[in-house]
Amino acid sequence: MFSWLAEQRITEAIDKGELDDLPGQGQPLHVEDLSHIPEDLRIAYKVMKNAGYVPEELTLRGECLHLEDLLQACEDPQERQQLYRKLNEKTVRLRMMIAERGMSDNPAYRQYEPALTERMK
Repeated sequence: MFSWLAEQRITEAIDKGELDDLPGQGQPLHVEDLSHIPEDLRIAYKVMKNAGYVPEELTLRGECLHLEDLLQACEDPQERQQLYRKLNEKTVRLRMMIAERGMSDNPAYRQYEPALTERMK
């Protein structure tokens, strides 16, 4: 019932021209993929994002990806060792955070489940 009423009101507003000249008119909608966030936390994450706050696990995840990229490009053995150490520390911290927040069932975080020593091979 509510969705029908909403559709009716939107159609009426379009017919009256009330929705002309809106920002982004004619542009495709940007749909956010929130599948990596547990369903019960999605609204909270959206509110935090709109307020400019980025959750620590997402920041850590980005740092891990950046360190993995650096490792791929690095040729100096000493520097590689330091990068491995940093990556392992951040991965352990991220895995602990994932476990504490009950997000270990989420497929987006499964890549952090393998043993850290696998990276050293």
